[in-house]
Amino acid sequence: MGTLSPAHVNQFIFSRERRRFGRQCVFSDRNELLLSVNPSAKLRMKYVLANPVNKSTQLSDQSAASTIETENVTFDQHGMNHFEGGWNIKEVNVNDEESTNRYRKKVEREDTWGVEVGRLLRDTMSIAQQNNAINIYQNHFEDLPEELGSGIKMEISGRTINIFRDLWRPQRHLTMCEWMPSNPTEFLAVYSNLKRLKKSYKRLINRMPDFGNDNSFYIWDIYDPIKPLAFFENRGVVSFAKLCIKDENALIGGLYSGKVCLWNIADYGSPKRSCPLEVAHREVTSALCWVHSKSNTEFYSGSLDGSVKYWDTRDLKMPTQELLLEPNTSDIQDRQNSHGVTVLEFEYTIPVRYIVGSDMGYVFVGNRKGVTPSETLLSQYQLFAGPIRSIVRNPFFVKNFLVIGDWRARIWSEEYKNSPTTMYIKRQNQLTCGTWSTGRCSLFVTGDSVGNLEFWDLLMSHRTPILSIPLRQRITHIAFHPDAEYLTVGLVTGDIQLMRLDEGMLTATIKEKALIAALFEREISRGKLLESREEEIKLKQRNTVLLAEAAERKAEEEQYLEMARAFSLQIDPDNAEDFLRLIELDGDFRKALGDFHEAIHSVSKKRSERHFSNELTVFEAGYESFTELKTESKPEIQLTLQEPELEPEPETVPPPEAEVVPTEATDIVAPPADRSTLLKNSF
Repeated sequence: MGTLSPAHVNQFIFSRERRRFGRQCVFSDRNELLLSVNPSAKLRMKYVLANPVNKSTQLSDQSAASTIETENVTFDQHGMNHFEGGWNIKEVNVNDEESTNRYRKKVEREDTWGVEVGRLLRDTMSIAQQNNAINIYQNHFEDLPEELGSGIKMEISGRTINIFRDLWRPQRHLTMCEWMPSNPTEFLAVYSNLKRLKKSYKRLINRMPDFGNDNSFYIWDIYDPIKPLAFFENRGVVSFAKLCIKDENALIGGLYSGKVCLWNIADYGSPKRSCPLEVAHREVTSALCWVHSKSNTEFYSGSLDGSVKYWDTRDLKMPTQELLLEPNTSDIQDRQNSHGVTVLEFEYTIPVRYIVGSDMGYVFVGNRKGVTPSETLLSQYQLFAGPIRSIVRNPFFVKNFLVIGDWRARIWSEEYKNSPTTMYIKRQNQLTCGTWSTGRCSLFVTGDSVGNLEFWDLLMSHRTPILSIPLRQRITHIAFHPDAEYLTVGLVTGDIQLMRLDEGMLTATIKEKALIAALFEREISRGKLLESREEEIKLKQRNTVLLAEAAERKAEEEQYLEMARAFSLQIDPDNAEDFLRLIELDGDFRKALGDFHEAIHSVSKKRSERHFSNELTVFEAGYESFTELKTESKPEIQLTLQEPELEPEPETVPPPEAEVVPTEATDIVAPPADRSTLLKNSF
């Protein structure tokens, strides 16, 4: 066996027939063609050759030198010594004393002389006092440090420090927020699962399944935005909830089915009591408020069905009192005329009154001691065209309210009798909520439908807010911390933004309370003046109407008299018809005839209402008892009316009590019995 040479190690021989090799490849070089457009004869006819144009460019900066010669201006200084005033040189010779006196008297006799002198004196004294008070050529406060005036300026701003999101996805509608009265670092957030009211309801997803069902609402801590402290659940959709200020463990809530429930804050979870469906509201429970009582167990509930019910948490089987919110109150109430309740407000320092806001823009003032509807609803005022969103009392001046509705925020006072105050703020977007600041008596906050959070100060401006924060979502509720340091802002998406306010929005100045009190007093006096002016105008209009009616009656009487005079010349007094027409045209006769007809009508009416009865004497009463002992039958008296006189009496004894029913035409009275006849028949 032989060995392979190195040249044949990497060779591989493949044999194939020639006819299977195919054709010979012929390669050539060419350019790649991307687009080919053939020339157009029509476009060639429109082509015009342009004339050559020469253009030049210069990128460097151009500079030019020029000289200008200006004309010289000659200045001169002149002085004038006004020792006695200015004179008209053309008319007055300054060196002639008589001429100057004559001109002076002429000027003093003019009417405008005294006015001009007074104006010049005021301007002169003002300028002199300014010059004497301060040196206008000296720069003051240059040596003072910049930090010295930092405490004078107050910062007005707010920033978000936490966002509390709903545990359910998608997030539910946020109804309201309220700070816990026992713990200043906790607040209650109420959510409404409006998607559950729809027919096509898909169950929500909870990222923390241990915190109740999809109708639960929570208590949050301001330092923990991830996990709530406690939850309260219900089978129905919760619409509203309210904490009791006097009892920290009591929490009431309203449902979309019209029921009211009671929770115990210490126990969490499900409600402890609930009213039956047959005594609940017919529509959603839209408003709740606790009222003053010894047991702290009484509250009001309002609904869009127009009813306001008074409850006791110890027994929710039946409301204590029910009232329909009618603008025209009467003892017999009609639900069709009642307004839906949107807001209920009560102040513990005024235990007798409570305020109700309706969906028609009315504000009702209620009296807790009233028994009838007219006694309970004392007065009502129409403030808005749409539903009232919120009614909040000023914590420093409890008789003044902030009322939010449609596009306005109004300041209202209880001291008005016929109408509320005219102080209001109007915005372009619809306002949804508002509240007073708990730290400053002149500061309040409003939120609108597009997410603008606006802070208003009544002492600074009534037209523009002092601070506006855009949140880009509809604001549903605003609540101030009791110390005014924090502000909870609820959005329609279910988020709650916790904002911290700066020092300028927390503390008030020394004179702020006195200034805002004077402002409210001026508004009250202004309202009273407007009321008195309105009464004067109404009285004047009433007097004008009465005078017009009297003048019209006088004109009619004069017209009748003229017609009577004209007719008396044409009629024949011997003719009965003409004489009757003549009498009818007499005004005094017509008035006397009308009085006569009224007197006849009143007499006939009194006769138709009379009842006749015969009173028994002592002898007749004894006779009646004697006949009862004898068990004799009592003969009936028959009275007939004949003309021209009555028939003689029968010998039978008439009964002592005979009643005759009078008619409109004739009154028939039984004749009195003769005592001698009675004695004869008895013995």
